Amino acid sequence: MKIAEQYSHLNGLEFLLVHKKKLWQEIENVIFDIDAESCKNKASNEKTKSGKLLYSPIELNAQFKAKLGAIGWAESRVSYWVTKDEKLIRKTLSLPANTQKQEIESAGEIPISSYNQTDFVKNRVAIEVQFGKYSFVAYDLFVKHLAFYVGDKIDVGIEILPMKSLQKEMSSGIGYYEGELYNVVRNGRGVPSVPLVIVGVEA
Repeated sequence: MKIAEQYSHLNGLEFLLVHKKKLWQEIENVIFDIDAESCKNKASNEKTKSGKLLYSPIELNAQFKAKLGAIGWAESRVSYWVTKDEKLIRKTLSLPANTQKQEIESAGEIPISSYNQTDFVKNRVAIEVQFGKYSFVAYDLFVKHLAFYVGDKIDVGIEILPMKSLQKEMSSGIGYYEGELYNVVRNGRGVPSVPLVIVGVEA
């Protein structure tokens, strides 16, 4: 595969190039090492794509997982506690998880355990490889990366997406770079409030 486009949100890419250049080179190398053509083996049942072989998101993800895992990128979780009181959530969201629970209980509310999980984290950089539905991408960009950043687990989040040209040769409903770039830009420069690099890939 190859990187066709990339967008730096809140100087995410600039931060990587200055402070984590080796990690960025690892990511570039992994993308270039993905054999997308070997994953073009999914028979389509869709009327508009009937008879065509499509790229398999499952197999593409499996290649990313194997190659990133081999160089030390691993799954990570951020745990936190929520409750029904909005003011209490604002008070506790930046606190450590155990302190969040204590504060919620002290206020007489019920703490509810929750977490966010990301597949690839290394040296305070998170990667999401997203060949899934549109809604999954929005959750990554506006919830998951932000949770890790607010929890002081990462400095930058990276979202790897297919370009529209690749997405057209996959199942319907999959998010793509151009569409998600529009969503981020539309929300304004400071939203989401986490440095990101959005990467568009082609086969």
